[in-house]
Amino acid sequence: MSMINHKKQILEQKIQEIEKTIPEKIDTFQFKPLSSQELIEILGLTIKKDEENKIITFLCQLSAYTENSQFNISFNAPSSTGKSYIPTEIARLFPEEDVIEIGYCSPTAFFHDIGEYQKERKGYLVDLSRKILIFLDQPHTQLLERLRPLLSHDKKEITLKITDKTQKHGLKTKNVLLRGYPAVIFCTAGLKIDEQEATRFLLLSPEINQEKIRQAILEKIKKETDTNAYQEWLESNPERKLLKERIRAIKQENIKEIKISSPEKIKERFFKKNKMLKPRHSRDIGRLISLIKSFALLNLWFRERDGATIIANDEDIKEAFKIWDAISESQELNLPPYIYHLYHEVILTAWNEKNENRSGEFEEITGELGLTRQDIIQKHYQVYGRFIPSWQLRQQIIPMLETAGLIIQEPDPNDKRKILIYPTTPLTISKNKKYSELRGGVSKYDYKKINKNREKTEKIG
Repeated sequence: MSMINHKKQILEQKIQEIEKTIPEKIDTFQFKPLSSQELIEILGLTIKKDEENKIITFLCQLSAYTENSQFNISFNAPSSTGKSYIPTEIARLFPEEDVIEIGYCSPTAFFHDIGEYQKERKGYLVDLSRKILIFLDQPHTQLLERLRPLLSHDKKEITLKITDKTQKHGLKTKNVLLRGYPAVIFCTAGLKIDEQEATRFLLLSPEINQEKIRQAILEKIKKETDTNAYQEWLESNPERKLLKERIRAIKQENIKEIKISSPEKIKERFFKKNKMLKPRHSRDIGRLISLIKSFALLNLWFRERDGATIIANDEDIKEAFKIWDAISESQELNLPPYIYHLYHEVILTAWNEKNENRSGEFEEITGELGLTRQDIIQKHYQVYGRFIPSWQLRQQIIPMLETAGLIIQEPDPNDKRKILIYPTTPLTISKNKKYSELRGGVSKYDYKKINKNREKTEKIG
């Protein structure tokens, strides 16, 4: 009899252990439709301003729970601007087991650390299905180069060969099998990014205006002066608690596919905005569709459903385009928003100030004045309250703006040793304004006239 009781106890223990591994079913009737503005307000408890950045980052992390609609983000901005704070703070809303945060990591170390060695395959299996991968303050993009096929969603299983040093045999080749599509967020202080990586990411930069910095400081004071009270206040917030429950419930639903009910509306709005098409638009439309699907996933209980498939509606399309319209201009130019805003707030402003009071015969002779690098550095200090390193301006910012077609560089006609910078405006930028071929919207002069005036100046000199 005691033997039977012993076996019964063992069986009950095993049942209890199995029950612990089964997630508790969440009551989905407590949820209501959640708009982007309501989501921004909840995220705003800890992340001040940065409305588009925080909602895109949230949707990126949520997209991990789709089958193949994950998208990737790259935060490019100078140090101490909060580029890693946004993704890590939002990641606290998600289950810990789904988030992988990595500081500095070499390509080889990544595969060894994340991967699991399998004898039968004679290599490492790296399963990133439904994972959120956050790279914090990475100094280079070598690891991204290895992950390019994965970031592009070329195949769900990809075999890589890496080399590794061993004490006995020197360099040795190892096999790595990458499986699944993660949602990837890459944070770096390096402003320059390879074009092949740029087209695989949405490029974002935290806001650095005075009001955002002021609010961030006030929040820091509130948090650091009494950490326990701050955490209690945060964790007891009903909207935040409900959002965390919502994320867990979305994960449990295990949605396999998200369809879109009105693809013709996407086509109409996208082609209306993009008159001049670029190769990268074929990837941009994929990211836009991923945003639409992520909005649908956020409200899956209020969408048409067929088993593990839900259907995104017109409201999801509208919300996604609202976000896309706010960031699309810098994306089209392959520029982080920090660089794009610097062009408008620093370079264009300084150039206009330098030329706005010049008129008459003198202007006709000399043409428009270009900017020196020192002009840009000084204006940057006036706008942002800090000096930009000369090497960063020369090696990163100016080449990126020149590649994007927003500026040209020419020798100073009075001193060939100096290089002057002139802003331009490419035709392909998606705005409702009417631009002339090169300088429309910036100046009343065209490029031919500038060159002609410079020739006059040289002759007079």
